[in-house]
Amino acid sequence: MSLPATQAAPRLIPRLLQAPAVVTLFLWMIVPLVMTLYFSTIRYNLMQPEQSGFIGLENYHYFITDPSFGTAVLNTLLLIGSVIAISVVGGVALALLVNEPFAGRGIVRMLLISPFFVMPTVNALMWKHMMMNPIYGVFAQIAQWFGATPIDFMADWPMTAVVIMVSWQWLPFACLIFITALQSLDREQMEAARMDGASWLDQLRHLVLPHLARPVAVVVMIEMIFLLSVFAEIFTTTGGGPGDASTNVAFLIFKQALLNFDAGVASAGALFAVVLANVVAIFLVRLIGKSLDK
Repeated sequence: MSLPATQAAPRLIPRLLQAPAVVTLFLWMIVPLVMTLYFSTIRYNLMQPEQSGFIGLENYHYFITDPSFGTAVLNTLLLIGSVIAISVVGGVALALLVNEPFAGRGIVRMLLISPFFVMPTVNALMWKHMMMNPIYGVFAQIAQWFGATPIDFMADWPMTAVVIMVSWQWLPFACLIFITALQSLDREQMEAARMDGASWLDQLRHLVLPHLARPVAVVVMIEMIFLLSVFAEIFTTTGGGPGDASTNVAFLIFKQALLNFDAGVASAGALFAVVLANVVAIFLVRLIGKSLDK
């Protein structure tokens, strides 16, 4: 049964007012995606503009069979897994540490979360020149003080260097989330557990960690989405090398687009990254859903 005109009019006006914003957001998301999909199916090399035309899935085949592809995917997974493990474990430990009352706790908390607000490029330059330089860096000076040979992180351990840089920046984010979660922990329940003779480890295992399950799931989801696109740290420090030792998927797409000038293959790589991000997002949404249902 159709609604009377007097009842339909109040619903129509809000929808008409919302329409411009909805259409703008829809076009903002769909137009770049459609253009990327179009470029991924044509021959589009900036150094060979005379060669063009529809080539189907050839760009995808070229990107997947690139000798750097396997290394880039493994480095991406290694970077994501390492940074998330460090930030979650370190974040929980630091949050528990600064959650206890002590003099200057507010200042310590502020200093603790400050690395999260440093720009990725500045973060990379600081670690490259101040901390990891094999001649005058802090790590080199410490190694020489102990009589050891300084490590050239950018040449010998490039992926480890990138993991350290990114972890240093994302650890404060995890710590901030966990500190906020600990503020809502039931103090009376903790006090009752202490009066019943529960040790610190028992309280951590049966009260604190279950309480942090949801914040951990949120931190893992947010960090994984952003870590899929880590680029500035690699570009500024190692340039993806030596060889492909520190190349991830985002940097491989950059090499195809701006070093090989092949926009078609780069577009195919970008869509591969979109698919990878969606697969990860679906997995994480289900993981968080199960966590919230408990």
